[in-house]
Amino acid sequence: MAKDTGTAPAPRPAARVRNVALVGHAGAGKTTLAEALLVATGALARAGRVEDGTTALDTEDVEVRQQRSVSLGVATFEHAGHRITLLDTPGSPDFVGELRAGLRAADAALFVVSAVNGVDAATVQLWEECAAVGMPRAVVITQLDRARADVEDAVRLCQLLLGEGVYPVHLVDRAADGSVGGLVNLLQPAADAPDADRLRSELIEGIIGESEDEALMERYLAGDQLVQADLIADLETAVARGHFHPVLCAAPLSGIGVDDLLELVVSGFPCPAEHGCPPVSRPEGTATSSLECDPDGPLVAEVVKTTTDPYVGRVSLVRVFSGTLRPDIPVHVSGHGMTDRGHPDHDVDERIGALSSPLGAALRPVPSCPAGDICAVARLASAETGDTLSSPEDPRLVPPWDLPVPQLPVAIEAATRSDEDRLATALARLVAEDPTVRLERRPDTGQLLLWCVGEAHAEVLLDRLRTRHGVAVSTVPVRVPMVETLARPTRVTGRHVKQSGGHGQYAVVVVDAEPGPAGSGIVFEQKIVGGTVPSQFHGSVEKGIRAQAERGITGDRPLVDVHLTLVDGKAHSVDSSDAAFQAAGALALRELAAAAGTRVLEPWCEVDVVVPGEYVGAVMSDLSGRRARVTGSDADPVRDRTTVRAEVPEVELLSYPGVLRSVTHGTGSFSRRPLGYEPAPANLAVSA
Repeated sequence: MAKDTGTAPAPRPAARVRNVALVGHAGAGKTTLAEALLVATGALARAGRVEDGTTALDTEDVEVRQQRSVSLGVATFEHAGHRITLLDTPGSPDFVGELRAGLRAADAALFVVSAVNGVDAATVQLWEECAAVGMPRAVVITQLDRARADVEDAVRLCQLLLGEGVYPVHLVDRAADGSVGGLVNLLQPAADAPDADRLRSELIEGIIGESEDEALMERYLAGDQLVQADLIADLETAVARGHFHPVLCAAPLSGIGVDDLLELVVSGFPCPAEHGCPPVSRPEGTATSSLECDPDGPLVAEVVKTTTDPYVGRVSLVRVFSGTLRPDIPVHVSGHGMTDRGHPDHDVDERIGALSSPLGAALRPVPSCPAGDICAVARLASAETGDTLSSPEDPRLVPPWDLPVPQLPVAIEAATRSDEDRLATALARLVAEDPTVRLERRPDTGQLLLWCVGEAHAEVLLDRLRTRHGVAVSTVPVRVPMVETLARPTRVTGRHVKQSGGHGQYAVVVVDAEPGPAGSGIVFEQKIVGGTVPSQFHGSVEKGIRAQAERGITGDRPLVDVHLTLVDGKAHSVDSSDAAFQAAGALALRELAAAAGTRVLEPWCEVDVVVPGEYVGAVMSDLSGRRARVTGSDADPVRDRTTVRAEVPEVELLSYPGVLRSVTHGTGSFSRRPLGYEPAPANLAVSA
């Protein structure tokens, strides 16, 4: 975001506020549509182009270079006395965190579908997610004027794949040369096109059926000629209930359909009060009363996006659900329960800085932000994405939205010593901005891992480290931690005898060892008879053995799952000591490994892969090529999802997120749990 600039639309009562998320697959034209809406309402003087990197909502360097959205873009503008906030979400599945943040801040979702590419599987999956939470939805078909555009087929696919309640509002009026001459609005009785009467009747009956307006139904059945003004209030009711989904058309580059779309937003989409507020609790988990979208109610707001601005520092995009946010008031920041991802829980008080209304990168000052509205807050020091802001006297907590667990590890290193000093601060900012990121320093390999949703997500995070935070980093191969165990039972004698003048070092131990059960670790016991090794040194032997096992015998692979028994030994009344018997224990373990040999073990994971039914065969085929053992599957015919359960070597999961996305066209997901260690194949054992 840039410095403050321009004049923001004045705050409006909730009934005149619309918060709309633009969602859809990458390349469907969401950002181009947003530009057209901003120009049509006078918020922008002229539309920018994605190809030129001049749009108002794609302003990051990486977005300009890649010509696609990778973060949530926000623009607030006015139309017909309404304050509208558009939330332009990325289309790539790698940035699902930004998408779901946009849906949390919105009261309705506008699905953008290309007339060229139609509806993909990821769009269908997202539609189902919105349906599950009751999010009101509408569809706009874009790119009408492109080559290979087939509007009728796109509408048919929407009705086929998105389920019941999908009704076209527009028909395309083609010129003699096949170009788009305009749109036929089915809400108006003057529609003159093939199938117009039938489609208009279906549309009206769908609206009345969802709104349950008996008076309007009686007029319709009596043959009254209903016009758009008669239908618009019932259309809003039908859309707000989440079961009626109008399909509009728009050609943003030529402006066709843009005004009709704006009319739908202000007249057909629900306001914040109609959509309702999320559940809340006390920070300690106790229940509290439900919220209403009331500017005079208790303050409850949520941070839906965090960025670090070079001019004003940290900027938090905030959706206010209840109460009114004003500059310089104290607020309580409640944490979000994602400590496992490196996001600390918060329970602190802060003071609100300047409030602004966003227009892409521009921040325009506003005096307040009432319930139902969205604003940017400057200089919240501790609040992160997903945190709740409330009154210090009456703290509340909004539960976090569902987020995928990042499954792609990327090992990073600072390029220079000076970069090391800045890396920790930069990574902390990345984690604060993006709740889908997890940061881990692995104790077994020492590597610093940045866990990402996918390869595109990783690329953007690394780019931000280098460009936004000025930290030079390099990536290195992720090391999967191997361990070793003894190959067979054996007995050895460990002798640590040294004489260097004065007191010497004398310790002799006889140790039996055998491989233990998987996951048993190092088990030590003693069966000394006759006090050949004094009891005060038994713990010293064990300490030496465990320290050597942790260091490993060859390379840096720890020794695990070994049962050791101290059966005999010798001590000297003067030269024996704790240090001497520790050294003898460590030596005995090294000699045990040399005498019995070792086996290299690799970590395995239990994996649950969730995919649409049509991709189960492809997923199982891919898993079989990864040395996986498929242990079962569960089908959910209602959601058309199948969960494939398998046991997979961890090394085979390093590249799996991208492969799964490719195999399932972005609709698959998986989770993992550590399973234990198993013998590694010879080629992997040698290279490890």
